Amino acid sequence: MADVQLPVAIVVATLRAATPLTLAGFGELVTERAGVLNLGVEGMMLVGAAFGFMATVASGSLLIGFLAAMIAGAALALVFGVLTLSLMANQVATGLALTIFGIGFSALVGVKFVGMPLGGLATALWPHLAAAPPLLQQFMLLDPVVWLALLLPFAVHRFIYRTRAGLVLRAVGESHDVAHALGYSVLRIRYLAVLFGGAMSGLAGAYLSLAYTPMWTENMVAGRGWIALALVVFSTWKPAWLALGALLFGLVTIAQFQAEALGVAIPPNLLAMLPYLATVGVLVLISRDATRLKLNAPAALGRPFHATA
Repeated sequence: MADVQLPVAIVVATLRAATPLTLAGFGELVTERAGVLNLGVEGMMLVGAAFGFMATVASGSLLIGFLAAMIAGAALALVFGVLTLSLMANQVATGLALTIFGIGFSALVGVKFVGMPLGGLATALWPHLAAAPPLLQQFMLLDPVVWLALLLPFAVHRFIYRTRAGLVLRAVGESHDVAHALGYSVLRIRYLAVLFGGAMSGLAGAYLSLAYTPMWTENMVAGRGWIALALVVFSTWKPAWLALGALLFGLVTIAQFQAEALGVAIPPNLLAMLPYLATVGVLVLISRDATRLKLNAPAALGRPFHATA
């Protein structure tokens, strides 16, 4: 039983570590497939984490907390959409400003909740989790949000490549002028994609504060929003590769803790850098093939749409 327990624990821990990256990454993938580049994922995740935690504390309901986080993320994404889609502000600059705003705003509204204990999602679903056998505990840690993250790649792949709405989304991302000429509302489609990306980022942030490490601390997202953005490029905008990239990051994150537990003689700061170093290394390898990136990137990505009569 002990021989089975360790591999199971590693798999479960990897899936849980990959969940926020999967949620935020696929939200950004849909957004970029529509031709919009939103670099504010980190800020939206932080705002989602803060508002999800506050709503849960105020209401006593984790469901309300997750819904509040999605609404908060979508609201921040809506601000981005108004600035970039309607007012045609620069998407890169606006996304960076959104992240800076999210970092400061989440710290401001969450200052009274720092260090406040919260049971967490797994404990709420399984009140007697601590009393369960160790192997069963691992399976009980696979909460509904983890299962949602596991199903999301299949759902997004089917939506993008097997539905008419997905075809329209890709058409807008490839050539908004042609899509507009065919009678599709480019702005409406892009707004919906941006709102979906914001809601997924908010949900990813709430998973961190309500399930993964059930507490609120400033800047607790710790760069995962940037990793999610990098994974979209790493995957060359393909759902299957994005899911694998998120799992890779989760595995490297868990390897960091396993190395510490085994007493490997590596400085702790270097171990903490491992997930980010792995992501940078992969991106360097991917970026060497510029032709592959150009062929797979949405042609209208980051380009403003000027509606014509």
